[in-house]
Amino acid sequence: MGDLQLVYCRVERDGAVLYLRRVPDAFLGGRWELPGGTVEPGEAHEAAAVREAAEETGLTVRIVAERARHSWLDVTGGQRRVHARIFDVAEEAPREVTLNEGEHDGFVWTADPAGLGLAAHFQS
Repeated sequence: MGDLQLVYCRVERDGAVLYLRRVPDAFLGGRWELPGGTVEPGEAHEAAAVREAAEETGLTVRIVAERARHSWLDVTGGQRRVHARIFDVAEEAPREVTLNEGEHDGFVWTADPAGLGLAAHFQS
């Protein structure tokens, strides 16, 4: 099995960052994360980030810069590595967040995510 490529978007509005809560019955259910997901085969990381933001939040964004890269062994076991890129993005126009209910059940805009229990790769 090949490595897993993930992308995430750091959407900031009025000094607060958008975080989404995974539905309880999903992998890592109940955990907070940045909007993002899996890069499809042949897809550019930047394009995947923009697509995932739209699918998960209904927001239209553009890439501003790459913020961070992280890699770790897959927590489900095996020898696969997970590679994640986090992008700073800008909204084309502020809109109401519309969640994909199959993936997330809540969202918060916050400048202080300390109480969210974020994974280490979301804290950079």
